[in-house]
Amino acid sequence: MSHLVKRITVPIALALALLAGPALAGCSVQNLVHDVTGGKVDVPGKSVPKDFPGEVPLSSGEVLSGAGVGDAKSKIWNVSVRAKGNTAIDEVLTTLTSAGFTCKTLTATTADGGALVGDKGKLNVAVVEIKDDKGFVLNYTVTRGDGK
Repeated sequence: MSHLVKRITVPIALALALLAGPALAGCSVQNLVHDVTGGKVDVPGKSVPKDFPGEVPLSSGEVLSGAGVGDAKSKIWNVSVRAKGNTAIDEVLTTLTSAGFTCKTLTATTADGGALVGDKGKLNVAVVEIKDDKGFVLNYTVTRGDGK
């Protein structure tokens, strides 16, 4: 498994656990993440975290959730956006590549979605497109680090 995939897999699992776990347990994301991280959390709700890296272009659409976990040395951001079309993951690939990211798809794009990973310097990004009953959601997980 490549370093990029390893660097992205763990943050995606953490982000999914952070966002899905509280819904199942009946507690707030903010409280759970605060307890786990000792307060190094920014969960603005339906907006992009203030310190989200500007080098990562997000798809236009409604922001469904946004969160940042960690400190300046080991930060993980997670943002979910309601996609405006069914080819959003292809557009994300084009947008990230145009912004200087080296990207590759992890899965073939299907009628149910797709996934890609990319990096640019010390920024790593994973984007998963998932079909739901209202269309498609793009979930961005971004980490900063050299992967070592």
